Amino acid sequence: MAKKNTENKRNKKTKKLKSLILSGKKQQQLKTPYYYVKKRLFANTPAVFGMIVICIAVVIALLGYSIMPDNTPNANDRVDQIKQQPPGFRARMLKIRKDRAVKQHNFFYKLLFGQESDYRIIPLADTSYQLLPPQIKALESKLPANLIDSLKNKPKITSFLRPKADFDNMLRKIIGGQNTDKYLTTIIKQANQVLPYQIDGVSLTYLEFGGIKSSTIQLVDVVHSISTAKDIKVSGNRVTYYDLKDRARMTTAEELKQNFVKHNLEYRTFILGTDHTGRDMLSRLLFGVRISLGIGLVSVAISLMVGLTLGSLAGFFGGMVDSVIMWFMTVVWSIPGIMLVIAISLALQSRGVWVAFVAVGLTTWVEIARVVRGQILSVKEKLYIEAARALGMHSLRIIRVHIWPNIIGPLIVIITSNFASAILIEAGLSFLGLGVAPPMPSWGIMVADGFRLMTTPGGFYLVFFPSFCISLMVLAFNLFGNGLRDAFDPKTITR
Repeated sequence: MAKKNTENKRNKKTKKLKSLILSGKKQQQLKTPYYYVKKRLFANTPAVFGMIVICIAVVIALLGYSIMPDNTPNANDRVDQIKQQPPGFRARMLKIRKDRAVKQHNFFYKLLFGQESDYRIIPLADTSYQLLPPQIKALESKLPANLIDSLKNKPKITSFLRPKADFDNMLRKIIGGQNTDKYLTTIIKQANQVLPYQIDGVSLTYLEFGGIKSSTIQLVDVVHSISTAKDIKVSGNRVTYYDLKDRARMTTAEELKQNFVKHNLEYRTFILGTDHTGRDMLSRLLFGVRISLGIGLVSVAISLMVGLTLGSLAGFFGGMVDSVIMWFMTVVWSIPGIMLVIAISLALQSRGVWVAFVAVGLTTWVEIARVVRGQILSVKEKLYIEAARALGMHSLRIIRVHIWPNIIGPLIVIITSNFASAILIEAGLSFLGLGVAPPMPSWGIMVADGFRLMTTPGGFYLVFFPSFCISLMVLAFNLFGNGLRDAFDPKTITR
């Protein structure tokens, strides 16, 4: 028994000693510098907010047309009758088939370039209301006598068709006092509702939004794409028409009516309203994310290529090479950025996305070159660089393999801040008419269009929404860049 107790005590001591050794080893394990960079970055709340906004913007840019209410190319499905409508505007749309073949594309083409609509869109007027004398008589048992007399003495209620909003306002003025909502609901249920369209045999009569006179069109021309070279033949209930390949087709009035109700009427809600030409603001703002991020990405790539090359040559070789490159950087640095961008745009004598790419990229490389030069001046004196030289490595190989990987931290920080600058410069260029060409939706163009219509009804929204998007995106990149700067700070990297 004594031997067993001794062995047990010895085993317990051994286990305890092993656990202490293992815990000591764990405590002595060192983390990589990027572990602390990540830890400090995610502890910075503003930087995390900026990163989330950037990630959401990237997802929107990648999904593109698939999440846009208006997925036509450049979100350019314009409807002039409903221009400058406020956020939340809702309208019933008449969709008329185009009299030409519309090429259909696969999913990935639609994702990148959109899909032309098969229809021509006409917004219809609101459903109209009218209170006729027989209907007023039917309300006598449900409403007070004085209210019935007031309704009878109002020709605007009994003689004219009114949109629901106008009809409601007029009734509220007539009713007044208490129980307004109760009486209003009762009257509207009894009122005569008149739709903005009417089907008479094989003809369709409709009233446009904001229009006064009705228009008439053949129902078959609304439902089908037909050849305009040959006439439509109507015989009783049957309709003969010719398709786009001039082949005779036959249908009936009942089939046309069913297809019309199913495919050619649609309610659309414009969450952020419409712009000055009746295009969906939300779709154009979403597409503007792709434009801004695309210009930021390509321009930063151009500036990185130029700045990294010139900064590396100046910092590593020094001497005359450094003096010449520094002189060139100083000259470029002395010119205001927006003036340089305008000069490059005018020199290229063109407008468009690629001109904006090049113009912005060629004006933001100086910051990268100065940072790279400063980093290389300090890194090239390290012992491992001297060892690489002693081994006979080529200078370009030393720069590419041994120096660039060790200056990636400061580069990431400057690239992030350049993203914000590129977005802001592109918006300024487009605002001045030197950037992206219409109808491509750029936030800068949208601000310029809204600025010209600022004093008109709905003009405030045309300026506010794109300006907010520009501010939010620039703020996100600046917050993220500041967070990266703090995370890569050598003084605090291990805290």
